[in-house]
Amino acid sequence: MANRQFITFYLGDDLFGLDILLVREINRNMDITKVDRAPDCVRGLMNLRGQIVTVLDLGVRLNIGARPIGRESSCVVLKTKAELGRSSHAGLDAHSAEDLTGLLVDRIGDVVSVEEDHIEPPPAHAGGIKGLFIEGVVKLQQQLLIALDVREVLRTQGESTP
Repeated sequence: MANRQFITFYLGDDLFGLDILLVREINRNMDITKVDRAPDCVRGLMNLRGQIVTVLDLGVRLNIGARPIGRESSCVVLKTKAELGRSSHAGLDAHSAEDLTGLLVDRIGDVVSVEEDHIEPPPAHAGGIKGLFIEGVVKLQQQLLIALDVREVLRTQGESTP
């Protein structure tokens, strides 16, 4: 059975994970410029070495509340569709956005390797988060890892499922 690796991070006390293949980098730069009339979940824009990154407040997107920016806050920058399309993991490009997107999180955890058959189907709600945002859950020794469905997290309201 194949193993998958997840970058883990926290929103409050809840542990979340994203497939490591979808992550471009983790950035501690919290110099985010607000954008007028942007959706509530858009925290703002960040300059990443000359490239503009749209930063989503993952707490707002998951309906668990806006995240305060603290000393451990980070931005998980996702690979674009183009970056994924050029890689050996081209099938993952449906899980990303056209433009650079970052997810504001409270703090970064570890990289966790999980056997595919240990990922359980998503519950209807986990920690108050709608099941549509959850790819699955993994029971770790100390806590539950909620694997996020990046495709749903990035989908704008009103878009239909492909």
